[in-house]
Amino acid sequence: MKRIATTEAPKAVGPYVQAVAARGAFLYISGQLPIDPKTNEMVSQDIYEQTEQSLKNVGAILKEADLSFENLVKTTIYVTDMDCFDGINKIYASFFQEGAIPARAVVEVSKLPKGAKVEIEAVANWA
Repeated sequence: MKRIATTEAPKAVGPYVQAVAARGAFLYISGQLPIDPKTNEMVSQDIYEQTEQSLKNVGAILKEADLSFENLVKTTIYVTDMDCFDGINKIYASFFQEGAIPARAVVEVSKLPKGAKVEIEAVANWA
């Protein structure tokens, strides 16, 4: 097992690592909050800007592991307002090339760490 960490994504806000490469060919990426790694602050209170930043943070971790969004096999998006589903989908889709979209779940939650409106976790594969 190998732990993946990059300064291009925010530091963990709790007792966990950014990602773990498990035995075999999978990378498990911890939930990414919409924190700008340069300022260590939430990018904004706008759920759509938060979605974009969370995906940028996932991308930074993928890059650190020599992977890309095409390697994702599963994502889970946690949101505090499911009414924003369509807008989140548009932003999410912009990070993927056609035909390379992974399996996904979107779950509405009452609260996320640090008052975030979005958190995104992912699983990638080297194969």
